[in-house]
Amino acid sequence: MQYFDLLKEVVSINSYTHNKAGVDQVGIVFDNLLKKLDYKVSIYKRELIGDHHYYISKFNSQKKRLLLLGHLDTVFPPGKFETFSEDEKWVYGPGVCDMKGGNIVALKALDILKEDGLDIENIDIFFVSDEETGSDDSKFLTSELAKKYDYCFVYEAAGKNLEVVTARKGVGTFFIDIEGKAAHAGNHYSDGIDANLEASYKLQELVKLTDLSKGTTVNVGKIEGGIGANTISPQAHLTFEIRYKTTTERDRVLEEIDRIIQTSFIKGSTAKLRGGIQRDVMQTSDATLELVKKIEFITQEKLHTEERGGVSDANIVSSSGVVTLDGFGPYGDGDHTVSERALKSSFESRIDLSVKLFKHFIQKGDF
Repeated sequence: MQYFDLLKEVVSINSYTHNKAGVDQVGIVFDNLLKKLDYKVSIYKRELIGDHHYYISKFNSQKKRLLLLGHLDTVFPPGKFETFSEDEKWVYGPGVCDMKGGNIVALKALDILKEDGLDIENIDIFFVSDEETGSDDSKFLTSELAKKYDYCFVYEAAGKNLEVVTARKGVGTFFIDIEGKAAHAGNHYSDGIDANLEASYKLQELVKLTDLSKGTTVNVGKIEGGIGANTISPQAHLTFEIRYKTTTERDRVLEEIDRIIQTSFIKGSTAKLRGGIQRDVMQTSDATLELVKKIEFITQEKLHTEERGGVSDANIVSSSGVVTLDGFGPYGDGDHTVSERALKSSFESRIDLSVKLFKHFIQKGDF
C-alpha cells in the first residue's frame, strides 16, 4: 500500500457530509482495501447521507477487543476545496489530517501486519459518514457497537508533539423559543409582552453559567426576534452551546438552564427549550492513564498526552464506558480551512506506533 498515493486518491474525492455519492465513493475505496486484509464488510445504508462502514476481523473469544474509529466525511461542499498537493514536508488538502489521513494510518499499519504474516483478529473498524455535522445519525450506532469492545483508538489528528488525547469537552446545542404578545409600540405599549426583552434577560442568565476555572462555557451564538421598530416583539429565539469538562458541570448547567426556562423575567412570556447534549464529555480516567503506561511499556517510548476542548466521536465511545484514546492520526493543522495540511514525517511515526500496538494486541490478546 503506497499510502500517500492512497491519500491523494481519497482526498481528491469530495466527501462533504451531504454529498452522499462522494462519501460513499470514499467508503468503497476503503472497502476494497480491507477486504484484501480479510475483513468482513458490513454497510449501514443511508438515504440522505453516506453509508456507515463497519469492518469486522476474525474473532477470538479468549482475547480482548479493540475498535478503531474514523469518519469518511469532510466539511467543504463540491467546488470549494478539493485539491491535493504536497511539498517536501507537508501534504495539503481536505481531510489530510481530518481525517482521511488518520484512517490511512490505521489501514497501513494493518497492511504491514498482514505482509508480516500475522492474522488480524479482534481489531475491528468503524468509519461513519456524518461526524463533521455532529454524528446525529451515527452516534446511536457507535454507542451500540461500543458495548462489544474493551478499547477504542480514534484516528483524529495528533497534537503538535504527537500527543494522544485523553479527554475532550462535552458539547450540547440548544434552542429557546420565547412567546410574547405583539402590540403597537406607540399606542398600546403596555398591552404588549416583549419577547425580545425576555430573551435579553435569559441571555444574560445563560452567560453567567460560564465558569472558565472549570472549563465550562455557555455561548449564545444567535439571537432572532421581533417584527419591526414600532411593534412589541411577539417572538424571540436564542441558539446557544454549552461545553464542559466534567459530568458534575454538565449537571449543574443543565439544571440551571431548566431554571432559566421556567422563569419569566417579563410577566406573561413563555419559553420552550429544544436541543440537547450532542456528545457527552470524555474524561481522563485511571483506566485511560493505565493504558498510556502500558503503551509506553510496549513501545519503550514516551507517549505525550493532552486534553482538548473540541469534540469527536471519541466522546461517544468513552461515554459508553470503553477505555478510549484519541489522536492516533498524523499531526496536521488548518483543518476545516482551505489551508489544511499534514506533516509527512508524522505519518511514518504514527504508522510505526500503530504497528507496535496492534502486533502486541494480536499476540497477547490485551495491552
